[in-house]
Amino acid sequence: MNDGEWSKTLAERLFEQRVVVLHGALDDTVATRVCAELMTLDAEGDGPVTLRIDSADGSVALALTVMDVVELLGVPVRALCLGQVGGPAVGVLSVCTHRSSMPSTRFSLREPATQMEARAREVEQWAQLRAVEQRRFTERVAGAAQKPVDAVAELFAAGTFMSAHEALDFGLLDEICRPRGQIHQMPGAPIGFRPGR
Repeated sequence: MNDGEWSKTLAERLFEQRVVVLHGALDDTVATRVCAELMTLDAEGDGPVTLRIDSADGSVALALTVMDVVELLGVPVRALCLGQVGGPAVGVLSVCTHRSSMPSTRFSLREPATQMEARAREVEQWAQLRAVEQRRFTERVAGAAQKPVDAVAELFAAGTFMSAHEALDFGLLDEICRPRGQIHQMPGAPIGFRPGR
């Protein structure tokens, strides 16, 4: 099986397990796929969906779109953070019904880098729109963490990094997965190796 076939098989198996993966920069392609998969799983059943997040950068506007979809679903979305969760992905994490993390996950509360080419008159309009988007984003993260909006805005402006334990104390997480924690069988066929028959 080549890498492309393996990736497709793995994605199909995860989808059957009601798992959606947000990996890499939150760009148009990733946001569209994540939203489509979440909405499809919502339409296919009432069981919770697991959203695995490993995304360090992306667009605030696209994060707000994914956040809206998560909040409008009729099923609970449980986040499991791995690797690094930064910038816009923090907002996606904040609106999930249950938020957990692997112990070594790193969190980065920072505003995403922005590239723009425009005429001088468009820059002011863009800056105003960007400020409104960032404020809405910050308000939603602050609400989830039950922190003052201005305090969260300062953390984003400063580019604050947090460990999983610091994110738990801050209110971004509900729990940190433990190596000796209770293991629950996922519904459906297991993902993994089976002895040959």
